[in-house]
Amino acid sequence: MCTDCRRRGETCRPGLDLLHRLTDSLHRLGADAGSDFMVAGTVCMAGCDRPCTIAFQASGKATYLFGDIRPDTDIASLVDFADLYLRMPDGMTREAERPAGLRGKTLARIPAAILVSELAAEGVQ
Repeated sequence: MCTDCRRRGETCRPGLDLLHRLTDSLHRLGADAGSDFMVAGTVCMAGCDRPCTIAFQASGKATYLFGDIRPDTDIASLVDFADLYLRMPDGMTREAERPAGLRGKTLARIPAAILVSELAAEGVQ
């Protein structure tokens, strides 16, 4: 997630607060649930017009970028999405399947680059 996100007109960095809150929430779920995720910060995710931004990414799964995330109200929705994302083999979800707190906050869904690996396995160049 972006740790440098700023809300317009505010001097604080809510992205860093979001990082700490989400990490704490995943750890409270227990070792099994929390160990399936790595929460990491990065300086910029180019979602500056819709801070805070956070991405969900896994090998062989669609990548999601969410924006307009509020550290004070969206943690439960992020944890619920993490659980959903973990259970989906390809990571693909429809808007209606995502937690209500994340609806309308999807900035991008990028399909997994499976085609490249399938062609390579078949020897196609």
